[in-house]
Amino acid sequence: MNLELNIEELVLDGFPGMDRDRLARALHTELERLFTEEGVPASLQARGNVAQLDGGSYKAEKGASAEQVGAQVARAVYGGMRR
Repeated sequence: MNLELNIEELVLDGFPGMDRDRLARALHTELERLFTEEGVPASLQARGNVAQLDGGSYKAEKGASAEQVGAQVARAVYGGMRR
């Protein structure tokens, strides 16, 4: 199965000054790991294209790095796909 994931817009509130490039790389790396280790969620296999996905919310630890935030966001997005 081929999977193409295109995130056109990712809205993150409350992260002023966060290095967006580092966060994006961490998000990509963690999503790739999740899809490789956990597989494609059944909801994506059944629905195909998904126009919008709510990954929910979480509280990042004070002083969290862009890499930590990116990985947490990836897990939230992946979790949203599993619903």
